[in-house]
Amino acid sequence: MRAVVQRVSNACVSVDGVKVAEIESGLLVFLGIVETDKKEDIKWLSNKLANLSIFNDSDNMMNSSLKDCEGSALIVSQFTLHAQIKKGNRLSYNKVAKSEIAKPLYEQFEADLEQSVHRGEFGANMKVALINDGPLTIIIDTKKRE
Repeated sequence: MRAVVQRVSNACVSVDGVKVAEIESGLLVFLGIVETDKKEDIKWLSNKLANLSIFNDSDNMMNSSLKDCEGSALIVSQFTLHAQIKKGNRLSYNKVAKSEIAKPLYEQFEADLEQSVHRGEFGANMKVALINDGPLTIIIDTKKRE
């Protein structure tokens, strides 16, 4: 499981011109799932995201977590995070989990995060707008635990 996480002051997702989700201060999480991902990956990642000290405290230091500041998370499925580019110029998605595997894991991730969670529409062509706060962007890979 791979996540690109951005601290945002605002983010929203639209599908077919209709806004389906929006958050103010919080995390925008692009989540890619592969065939080998398990519930243990979800638990590790959801715990890590809820407790990462990446929000400013009263001293303007990054000592607060999503849990501490009761922020929101906007989760967007993004299988392209696992695109392979070894051969030629065409993207390969051989390791990406099929929808019947990925969607339940995606939904479990939302439930396990235990924060105010909003989401895009799984499998849809989405338009994502955001204001990155910092900017602060991190990449997390559950297989490497980093």
